[in-house]
Amino acid sequence: MDRDSVLNMRDPPDGWKDQVINGAIMAGVAAFTTLASISAVGIRAEPGTAALAACIAAGLNFFTSLAIQRGLKKEE
Repeated sequence: MDRDSVLNMRDPPDGWKDQVINGAIMAGVAAFTTLASISAVGIRAEPGTAALAACIAAGLNFFTSLAIQRGLKKEE
């Protein structure tokens, strides 16, 4: 079974629109898990610092997701 054809990773039905949506979903997951992790550990930093960490994680995850979907970065 070809994993890419099942998950529509390389060629989603609506092309780049679905890839951007997939990237945004993964970025949201990264942002909220970062905020949850900061809260669970009990880091009492300024709220702006926590939001900045979540934005950085979301941005990295968004562009990494797009790179993998477009085939620019090969999965190991």
